Amino acid sequence: MASSGRPIYLNLFKIKLPVTGIISIFHRVTGVLLFLFIPISLYYLQLSLQGERQFEQITYLMVEPLSRFIILLFIWSFIHHLFTGIRFLLIDIDLFLEKKSARSSAWVVVVIELITMAIIIKGLFL
Repeated sequence: MASSGRPIYLNLFKIKLPVTGIISIFHRVTGVLLFLFIPISLYYLQLSLQGERQFEQITYLMVEPLSRFIILLFIWSFIHHLFTGIRFLLIDIDLFLEKKSARSSAWVVVVIELITMAIIIKGLFL
């Protein structure tokens, strides 16, 4: 707080977060995205199980570009949340606590995540 007791304006876009902070924020964001995908996924599952016609409609819907983007977003959310969650579990058992090893483990998560997404995208679109 400033000397006058008023809060200071904090511009979050100008702060240079370390990779560990960015990974942590994205872990929270992907958790929210995964939670929001649950009702959508259940609705599509329910529609696809109602009959052959509805299944064909859902199948047709899934090949639309916007749907493919949403599916990729869901897959990325799952992969990021999974690998970052494993990293946080390792931190909970007192591994990678030092600054250097924490930064290295965060970069390992990013690299594994990118490799996994590249394999999935290659399998889905090529």
